[in-house]
Amino acid sequence: MSKQTQIIAALRYHSQGQPGKIEVVPTKPVSTQRDLALAYSPGVAEPCLRIAENPDDVYKYTAKGNLVGVITNGTAVLGLGNIGPLASKPVMEGKAVLFKKFAGIDVFDIEIDCEDADEFIKTVKNLEPTFGGINLEDIKAPESFKIERELREKMNIPVMHDDQHGTAIISSAALLNALELTNRKIEQTKIVVNGAGAAAISCTKLYVDLGVKKENIIMIDSKGVIRKDRENLDPSKAEFATTQDIYTLEEALKGAEVFLGLSTGNILTPAMLLTMADRPIVFALANPEPEIEYTLALETRKDIIMATGRSDHPNQVNNVLGFPFIFRGAIDVRATEINEAMKLATVKALADLTKEPVPDIVSQAYGNNNIKFGEHYLIPKPLDPRLIIRIAPAVAKAAMESGVARVHIKDWEGYKEDLLRRIGIDQRLISLLSTRAKKDPKKVVFTEANNASILKAAAIAKEDGVCEPILLADRAQIEELVKEHDLDESLLTCQIINPLAERKKREDYGEILYAKRKRKGMKWEDAPKLMSNRMYFGCAMLETGEADALISGLTKDYPTTVKPALQMVGREDGINRIAGMYIMMTKKGNYFFSDTTLNINPNAEELAEIAIMTADAVKLFDVDPKLAFLSYSNFGSAKGEIPEKTAAALQLVNARRPDIKVEGEMQANVALNPELQKELYPFSSLAEDNVNTLIFPDLASGNISYKLLMELGGADAIGPVLVGMKKAVHILQQGSSVRDIVNMITIAVVDAQRKSIK
Repeated sequence: MSKQTQIIAALRYHSQGQPGKIEVVPTKPVSTQRDLALAYSPGVAEPCLRIAENPDDVYKYTAKGNLVGVITNGTAVLGLGNIGPLASKPVMEGKAVLFKKFAGIDVFDIEIDCEDADEFIKTVKNLEPTFGGINLEDIKAPESFKIERELREKMNIPVMHDDQHGTAIISSAALLNALELTNRKIEQTKIVVNGAGAAAISCTKLYVDLGVKKENIIMIDSKGVIRKDRENLDPSKAEFATTQDIYTLEEALKGAEVFLGLSTGNILTPAMLLTMADRPIVFALANPEPEIEYTLALETRKDIIMATGRSDHPNQVNNVLGFPFIFRGAIDVRATEINEAMKLATVKALADLTKEPVPDIVSQAYGNNNIKFGEHYLIPKPLDPRLIIRIAPAVAKAAMESGVARVHIKDWEGYKEDLLRRIGIDQRLISLLSTRAKKDPKKVVFTEANNASILKAAAIAKEDGVCEPILLADRAQIEELVKEHDLDESLLTCQIINPLAERKKREDYGEILYAKRKRKGMKWEDAPKLMSNRMYFGCAMLETGEADALISGLTKDYPTTVKPALQMVGREDGINRIAGMYIMMTKKGNYFFSDTTLNINPNAEELAEIAIMTADAVKLFDVDPKLAFLSYSNFGSAKGEIPEKTAAALQLVNARRPDIKVEGEMQANVALNPELQKELYPFSSLAEDNVNTLIFPDLASGNISYKLLMELGGADAIGPVLVGMKKAVHILQQGSSVRDIVNMITIAVVDAQRKSIK
């Protein structure tokens, strides 16, 4: 993607629809006059009076206990420098999104127009009644040290400057594991730190807490090695000043065992790297360009153990591994601070988690079935769903043991379950699938490449490394759309095919179609003509292996789009029908709805087949399917066609696929409420489980249900996912957004990966 295209995409992302990335959403109903009277006057007076009598009740009656302030003055924003508080707001909103996504924590971002440290401290201190914790962000050193230190002393809630401590905590976990791999003792390890900003100093301090000796540390800033004889030395740097006869980075690296870089790109040369000790540990964390390029470092030293700040290399030191979960644990026990014990507990939890067997969901997400502790896996992956239930409890326990917790957790298993419920662990579904897709991108043919939304989505998927687009349209038309909509010009390097200009291809594909349909009424002369239709042409490419997956349906109705796929590609072996499944992403988690698009009134036999296909499809998303046949009856409580056929379908599924967890027939509320099942129907095989897949008795009920849930329940719908096809054909809803299309491309690629290994 060109720089200009990146700029346009970023600006469009932040401005489209409602500007910005966050909003405030009520957690209580406010739909009636009674609701309003309770939410505000006069009802709001009651919790106010209770809090006035007992200040701790603020955690009972308000959102303070789950609210963190992300606060900056914009003096050190990413790699942009002192751009001011107003320009820093998009970054702070982004931090808010990460808090919510990974830990279920709500955030108000606050940008303060103040560079005076004392005034900044006073302002933040006065905000204490609002928040359960304070995340300081993008504040330049050395003021950041004073600000954090004094706020920790003056405030009675957790305060952490993530720029300092986030990198320190994550890199410390990587350091411990790297030292273990190289059989080194931490107290004897020689470390060179290139950079002396807030993050570098905080990292070095935490390394000392872990056991590194100060006399074994050489720190370097823009003026060279920080030495005791330097005049006007800042106190934060003076702590690591050396008396050794060393003046340059080149001299410092001779025989050094660890290099920590938090400085500028490409400052570490191959010649310098060659002078380091055997099995050197190199953490080149400058972004976007590390101190030495990853591939160059590995070519220079085959024995190197390396980490960077980049997601496209192993061992990414990413602060998102720490801060959401640290604050989660801290505010859940109402800690008065985030102390060294809590930071060290995070380090240990990260280091220990790395050594445990990696769940299949993580291996599959990263397309690597051999992820295990070693030089290419020093710290957990950011999408590891275990992070929240390992780090947050570790932080909470450390807070309790070190005496800074005001609430004590007793039921740790219950706490872990609550953590998973808070974030809706399945919210990472698309993230996990996207990561898996990138490991083995496929050729995806787009039959509606004359549409701007399709081209935008294809460009995003291409840039993200999810797929290699094949665009079916006239090249001149695509060129015009690229220019008109400021799309990525790299789209023009994709394979672009106009079926109308491919006479020989149409004839060849026509022969394939005729061979499939000649005993079903198709005439020879009609088959090549159908190949002028881009849907038929794209399906033919899929059938011949020239493409791996197909996306269509944005501008045409569903039956018209499905018909060519059935005629040219066909169903999976042993399958008599196909079905449409939606993934409904709700606050309570993800649910799979089937059939919602194709089968109008299936009989018991057909309903059983739909259930089996759906169960197998759900596994594609690394979810253990737990199915419920829905009805207006509970286990025979009412008579009629629907209860009878769903009960019969259940028996058929149990007979054919006893491995599938399925129950029915049930009303929807009973299916989704395990407590209700246990109370009223304890014999249900799913009474102890949470149903995640709903099989509807007919098209009307399925279609109506998912659309109601979207409009009234605020759920996001991904789909429909076409199940039962021999190859990865996926049909969009008419009018799908670019985001919806990208999600469907991701699903199509993962589906194609699965089908290619069958």
